[in-house]
Amino acid sequence: MLEFNVKAKVQPVGERKGQTVYYAQVKSQQKMTNKMVVERIVRETSLSEGDVSNALISLSNVVCDALKMGMSVDLGDLGSLRLSVPSKMMDTEAEVTVKDALKNPKIIFTPKQKMRDAANAVELSIDRPKDDTGTTGTDTGEEEDGNQQMG
Repeated sequence: MLEFNVKAKVQPVGERKGQTVYYAQVKSQQKMTNKMVVERIVRETSLSEGDVSNALISLSNVVCDALKMGMSVDLGDLGSLRLSVPSKMMDTEAEVTVKDALKNPKIIFTPKQKMRDAANAVELSIDRPKDDTGTTGTDTGEEEDGNQQMG
């Protein structure tokens, strides 16, 4: 479950300038550590802890080498990694240089459908602050009868 708190701030610019607006901000997100990943793979395969750790280190090295060469990397069911280098708009062709026009490279991860489905399946919850009666509530996106709202 991914949990959110409701936050408020005064909008400094735009059509809502000076207005207090409310938004959801994710609470401290739980993390699956590298050690936890290794242990989980060890449980689900016949590989040893050392084998899994070595494979992950090797994968990191291979991906870094490929990115340094400007290649994209297909990671099977996970998805793919590729570089994106944004360019500034310049007034003349001569101004379009590596130093002046190109921004820092970014790594773009494109997940495969299985991963997108997993992300879309996460349960979302907003913890409500205390109301005038002193009670708090949680919004999980479900109606009173437990059916998830659509739309």
